[in-house]
Amino acid sequence: MSTPDRPPQSEGTYSKLFNDGDSYEQRNRRSQGGSAAYLPFPGSVVHRLRGLGTLRLIIICLAALCAILLISIISMAAQNKNRAQGGGDAVAEVQKQKQGVNVSALVDSINKLQQEKKQLQGEKEELQRAKEEVERAKEEQQKAKEEQQRAKEEQQKAKEEQQKANQELQRANQELQRVNQELQRVNQELQRVNEELQARLAATKAPDVIKPKSTSAPIVCPNSWHLFNSSCYFISRTTRDWPESKSFCESKGAYLAIIHTAEEQTFLWDLLPRGHWNSFWFGLTDEHTEDVWRWVDGTPLVGSSFWEEGEPNNHIDEDCGYIVKTNVLERVATRSWYDAPCDMYLPFICEKYMGPGASTAIPH
Repeated sequence: MSTPDRPPQSEGTYSKLFNDGDSYEQRNRRSQGGSAAYLPFPGSVVHRLRGLGTLRLIIICLAALCAILLISIISMAAQNKNRAQGGGDAVAEVQKQKQGVNVSALVDSINKLQQEKKQLQGEKEELQRAKEEVERAKEEQQKAKEEQQRAKEEQQKAKEEQQKANQELQRANQELQRVNQELQRVNQELQRVNEELQARLAATKAPDVIKPKSTSAPIVCPNSWHLFNSSCYFISRTTRDWPESKSFCESKGAYLAIIHTAEEQTFLWDLLPRGHWNSFWFGLTDEHTEDVWRWVDGTPLVGSSFWEEGEPNNHIDEDCGYIVKTNVLERVATRSWYDAPCDMYLPFICEKYMGPGASTAIPH
């Protein structure tokens, strides 16, 4: 380090020291090279030693000054550093606080956004459901429209069919009117012809002839046959199913019994033997049409009938009628008809009409 404030006296001191030194070395060499030793003057030696101590003192002072300056610089740098660190900590603390505030604000914002997201998601789902409902409503409306169109087409077809039917009916009425007119014409013609015939018969009328009164012979039934009014009845002792019983009666010139009156029913009932469950076929069936009962001659069952209460019930395909006279239950003649499957084997009742116009063949 340079010391520009150093006085010029110091420079002279340095130069004097160096000059004195040279003289000392020269004198020392001269003394060594001479014959006799050369001893310096004690006062000059003390002067040199004092100059050397002053130099050292100056160097030490300079070194101390440098040390002090260095310590001052270091101290100032440390203080500045501490100040900087203190300011940085404060700034960091402020920044940290600001960051904390920002983080809280961000968390709140995130929560609000999540809530808004959920709300928007719910609204989206509601809109989606509403959209689906609208789509279903559109489909239902389309289906209803198609159904309405089909109904309209069906109505149009029905209207056309009705018009056709009306036209056919009109044609039929016209044809019926034509036929009625033709019938009237024919009736008039027949009436005219009848009048002519009446006139001709009146002109050619023969004398009246006295006819003798007819006498009818009494009805006689064969053995094992029983007479009631104009019919003979046969009570079988063998069993057959209903079709075979019908065939057997027809082979005798008769038929399975047809019962029209309570008197006839009571007469037959009294002929039947009473037993545990005595049953007898007679001529009634609904084998062709269920619940439409007909006699074997094809006539329908009308007027009086003598079914037991709850009969006929068609329990197991029961299409043929029979009479029951039993000891098991109390029965009366006019409540003794039942229906049963026609393939059951039972005894039966045949009837042969013997009145006017009947066959003269006698059952056997």
